[in-house]
Amino acid sequence: MFEWLQRYLFAQGLAPHGYCLLWDPRLIWTHVLADAFIAAAYFSIPVALWLFLKRRKDVEAGWILGLFATFILACGTTHVLSILVLWVPVYGLEGAVKALTAVVSIVTAIVLWPMLPKLVALPSPRQLQLALDQLKAEVAERERAEEMLRQSQKLQAVGQLSAGIAHDFNNLLTVISGNLERALRVTTEQPQVTRSLNNALLASERAATLTNQLLAFARKQPLTRNAVDLNAVVRDIMALLERTMGENVAVHVDLAEDLPTVELDRNQLESAILNIALNARDAMNGVGDLTVTTQASADGEVALSIGDTGCGMADETLARATEPFFTTKPVGSGTGLGLSQVYGFVTQTGGRLIFESRPGTGTIVRLLFAESADG
Repeated sequence: MFEWLQRYLFAQGLAPHGYCLLWDPRLIWTHVLADAFIAAAYFSIPVALWLFLKRRKDVEAGWILGLFATFILACGTTHVLSILVLWVPVYGLEGAVKALTAVVSIVTAIVLWPMLPKLVALPSPRQLQLALDQLKAEVAERERAEEMLRQSQKLQAVGQLSAGIAHDFNNLLTVISGNLERALRVTTEQPQVTRSLNNALLASERAATLTNQLLAFARKQPLTRNAVDLNAVVRDIMALLERTMGENVAVHVDLAEDLPTVELDRNQLESAILNIALNARDAMNGVGDLTVTTQASADGEVALSIGDTGCGMADETLARATEPFFTTKPVGSGTGLGLSQVYGFVTQTGGRLIFESRPGTGTIVRLLFAESADG
């Protein structure tokens, strides 16, 4: 095929590279196969880059990849010509291609070195994964915060409505109770009427208790604030707690030493502890462990925690735990105002109410209050 070219080049005094190898088949085919495989590998790399860029259109290739592709193709071409010159002495063409490859190589190197610091600064896959995990955590935290804000706004709206209803209802109950008491004073000689009036008065007192619980949830109740030692409150209420929980519930206490005092209404705190304990007893079906702990944190908060070994709560229940009249108990077993009253008291005091619970693992209710100024 190349006889005319060979005759021309021979006339110019050039001989194929095969003469230098004495036309030894082993040497010839070693060079041919090596150069052929190297050239094939070089030519496949730009094709792979092109397929990658075609499928990942979001990747901005830039001119640098074009420069790398030109360099790789030029290198592959030099190996093709190395095969050709074994039989055809086109050393001039081979030299021109090598010169072109040298120019492209130098340009690529000149461009690459200034880019090296930027390439080194690129985040590793592990760093990217960590950044992605952090971003996911931030998104989840933002969603939780937004949900808490929506829940707070909803509870605030319900609280305003409850406060208005409770205030007007209290006024009506005052009139009803006053008239019932007046009627009792003038009907002392009629036992049946007296018994009926007493039942009606008792019912009005229960209704008044419910309205006070609504006012507590709405944060409209008057509070008598004093410096209170949470440890002393827990010790004083222990006997009542044990009687309330029953003989099948073990009450454990873990009180921190040198606990700072907090400014709050002691009576409302005792009522909140009893409300939480009663919910815990029901969650444990009257059998289990109740743990009351106190702890001071480094950020100036004092925590009172009440934990149980009950059935726990699902996320859906946790989201509504402080809503007034919400309860998971059977009809007639509770008003659904206990935890809402606790929420109202803690919020009105300026504290925080936190629930930690999962189904089957029990529940921990934390009441967090700011330290009083005098500690």
